[in-house]
Amino acid sequence: MKLDIKLHNEDLPDQLELGDNIAVDCEFMGLNVERDALCLVQISTGNQDAHIVKLNRETYNAPNLKKLLNNKEVKKIFHYARADLLFIKRYLGVKVENVDCTKIMSKIARSYSDKHGLKDLVKEFTGNEISKNLQSSDFGGELSEKQLQYCAKDVIFLNQIYIKLKKILIREKRNDLYENSIKFIYSRVDLDLASFNSDIWSH
Repeated sequence: MKLDIKLHNEDLPDQLELGDNIAVDCEFMGLNVERDALCLVQISTGNQDAHIVKLNRETYNAPNLKKLLNNKEVKKIFHYARADLLFIKRYLGVKVENVDCTKIMSKIARSYSDKHGLKDLVKEFTGNEISKNLQSSDFGGELSEKQLQYCAKDVIFLNQIYIKLKKILIREKRNDLYENSIKFIYSRVDLDLASFNSDIWSH
């Protein structure tokens, strides 16, 4: 599979047109939002393309990227939006508007499976195999070609997966349940920022 990968330093280029349905993913130095920096934000239109923004970790000054993420007219499809929105809000200071999450969609739609990872969804809905071996690599320095390929493959399939999961949700009459659930994502992120990491609904 030939991918169109473009690496941008600090911000998206001016006048870049990405349409109104994009897939978004992030890479961090770890999973502790107070310790581990947000390094990369990658975006795809679903046409085997990936725009990878290597952020300036001294300033996090990326006005074009921030404007896009905050644009209510553009749908942003994440996989496990909870983590990405958390790091984006902490480091870019942006509330991402118009969010969908394929992991939450999968958990509600695919009750026939207990596997809701991106690798599993890519295989089931696109027939492709992706490797997660570089998930824990160093994204804070110079990026290798293998790392760029990994970042791209984390977003290029999300548009297809979203469409197929949406069909299942509608068919099984669970779409309203999903739509109501995803509204909680902003509160979940705020709870994470306030260090309430456990399930607040548990006894």
